[in-house]
Amino acid sequence: MTKKPFFEANLFGETHAADFLPALPRRAGRKSAARAGKAAAKADNIAADEAADLVSVLVPVPQAEAYSYAVPAAFMPRETPAKTAAAAGNIGPAPLSLPAGTVVRVPLGRRLVAGVIADRAPQKPAAGRLRFVDKIFDCPPLSSELMQFIRFFADYTMTPIGMAARMVLAAPAALEPLPGLPALRWTGAMPAKLTEARRRVLALLPEQPIWTRSGLAHAAGVSAAVIDTLAEQGVFARAHLPPEPVVPAPEADYAAPVLTQKQAEAAEALRRAVRRQQFGVSLLEGVTGSGKTEVYFEAVAEALRQKRQVLVLLPEIALTRQVLARFEKRFGVPPAEWHSGLGPKKREMTWRQIAEGRVRIVAGARSALFLPFTELGLIIVDEEHDPAYKQEERIFYNARDMAVARGRSANIAVILSSATPAVETCVNVLQGRYRHVILPSRFGAGVLPHIGIVDMRQTPPEKGSFLSAPVKAAMAQTLQKNEQSLLFLNRRGYAPLTLCRICGHRFSCPDCTAWLVEHRRQGQLVCHYCGFHRPVPEACPECGTLDHLVPVGPGVERIAEEVKRLFPQARALVLSADTGRTIEHRRAELEAVVSGAVDIIIGTQLVAKGHHFPKMTFVGVVDADIGLNKGDLRAAERSFQLLSQVTGRAGRAIAQSRGLIQTWQPQHPVIKALAAGDGQAFIRREIEERALYSLPPFGQMAAIIVSAENREAAEHYARLLRRKAPESAAIMLLGPAEAPLARRQKRWRFRLLVQADSRSVHIQAFVRAALAAAGPVSAAVRVQVDIDPQSFL
Repeated sequence: MTKKPFFEANLFGETHAADFLPALPRRAGRKSAARAGKAAAKADNIAADEAADLVSVLVPVPQAEAYSYAVPAAFMPRETPAKTAAAAGNIGPAPLSLPAGTVVRVPLGRRLVAGVIADRAPQKPAAGRLRFVDKIFDCPPLSSELMQFIRFFADYTMTPIGMAARMVLAAPAALEPLPGLPALRWTGAMPAKLTEARRRVLALLPEQPIWTRSGLAHAAGVSAAVIDTLAEQGVFARAHLPPEPVVPAPEADYAAPVLTQKQAEAAEALRRAVRRQQFGVSLLEGVTGSGKTEVYFEAVAEALRQKRQVLVLLPEIALTRQVLARFEKRFGVPPAEWHSGLGPKKREMTWRQIAEGRVRIVAGARSALFLPFTELGLIIVDEEHDPAYKQEERIFYNARDMAVARGRSANIAVILSSATPAVETCVNVLQGRYRHVILPSRFGAGVLPHIGIVDMRQTPPEKGSFLSAPVKAAMAQTLQKNEQSLLFLNRRGYAPLTLCRICGHRFSCPDCTAWLVEHRRQGQLVCHYCGFHRPVPEACPECGTLDHLVPVGPGVERIAEEVKRLFPQARALVLSADTGRTIEHRRAELEAVVSGAVDIIIGTQLVAKGHHFPKMTFVGVVDADIGLNKGDLRAAERSFQLLSQVTGRAGRAIAQSRGLIQTWQPQHPVIKALAAGDGQAFIRREIEERALYSLPPFGQMAAIIVSAENREAAEHYARLLRRKAPESAAIMLLGPAEAPLARRQKRWRFRLLVQADSRSVHIQAFVRAALAAAGPVSAAVRVQVDIDPQSFL
């Protein structure tokens, strides 16, 4: 059986490392790629003794260590650091000829790939043969704080350090200077004949000698032909201007903030944190609609005054045009965006201009943490409790926690903002590690909605309906007042299950242990884990009976169908991850809600992402029990946060608003806390319970997920891992057990849970020891490690 190192299997199973290498810049083309292969092969014949310096380079492969390369003498400075140190009589190793963080191109196999110099190579290879650095990219080196962060990230999350560096080099074509704009430079020459049009052109040149052809013609009020004639006469030479900025420079004092007394006090506390220019974390906690964004804008302004860059993380940056518009209103320009929806060219320009310091504010998704800021002065994590900050594919990490880590590496202020902070954040506040800044009330006319509970045991809906009488009545009253209603159900599609009434056959995914969800608009049954889909059949595939397939339970599409039946004249809109064809389409839908062009919104958790709907006065929660009984330690916390955020969409600009929560469990602590409006009591209870059982954040957890297409192979390695794991009095190893989602994308999955009773225990060392003791895994088996797991599927 083929064996391979653990780290390759850890992240990518059967895939080859070469599949994950950054591509050469597009401008290189196929011929350049062929030449790269020849250059890589030629580098094998270079002797290590000829190397001017030996460096460790982080290359994008799933291995635990950096690779060693020689720096050619041609790349060395004329007055090398080694010579300078020798002349000064210094004893000890000379500094690197190329500084750590320098981005280089190196041969790897038969390819040339981008990498980052990490340090001096630990020792010369025993064989005396070494490959050369092929090229130094013309881009600013990665900062020392970013290199420190990469090392911490790799160690903490157990990610191969080269793959961590690969996350930084996310725009390979931007490693070279981007093409400038074609321009004309005044040579100082004068035309043989001066016309009035030519005079107007020449009058502009002393103060600004370089122009684009169209820009100069427009500024002088002449035709482009006049400019061309002057160029022919030698008045202009060809030149290039730097590429257009992704966004213009923001102005810290573009618009004066309008703040209440409490907001002004909170803003000053955050400004002081920025002015300290040292690491510190502040929790900005405020009820929904309290104006937290406007308050942290003042910290952004302070960082701009200090000529520093700012990173603002948002859980759904691709959808939050409202937030971007508020940035523009305050600072004169929107921030640069960073998310998966950017096109290649925009992505390259943004990455490059961040590295050059030209972009001052970035609003981004979790991957923005790895951008090459050169003057980072502030990090803000908006909606810090949001589970979207946790990445759970290939490389597992929590962007909120890693934002704090990058802030520590950069020695700067970090602000976490939320109306419903995570338990971990609250514990850090209680233990004095984080500062606490509070906004206790809503801004302006906004008042928190009155929350009522609909006990579905006492007030069940009519047959064939999913909305109770109180919810229907509240919606009717809201429509009469020309205000908006929101119905929340955290379930996509039409129905979560389809079955046959004759034989009981249930439609399931052939590749996952999951039911297929009906999406009636598309006429498809869809797996939400792997994307498998098939048309909804007319006959049962098991017994062949026609027209006896029935949907079981509601999704948002089914609720929308009921709303249309109840209120046929109302303008209804479904908002979920399935409805927007593109990012721009989803943004347009959200803007329609804000403008009042929609009467009733039926949405999933997408509507709870901090949106400001000024005309919304009623929120109805269709099924509050969906997340209450998931069986993981954060189920109650997540449900409380989500329902608090959803009901908080109401009454943000209008004094009277209400929310109704339909539930079959009115005595559940989450429901009682929502009804009482006492989130503090709920959080205290959660903290006490976790402390009692040494659960995070008082203890630690790590999940090890073993998967393979063959069930026996996955189970065999999982049990081997359990047997070989070291004994530890401070660590408990649970499992292996078949995962709740036992099969996903054709792979059978087994889970082990590592639990430490203290934060002082190095849980990563235990996991590494267990993996080393179990030995290499077969090519068919994949092992993934999730430090601080959020999901237990």
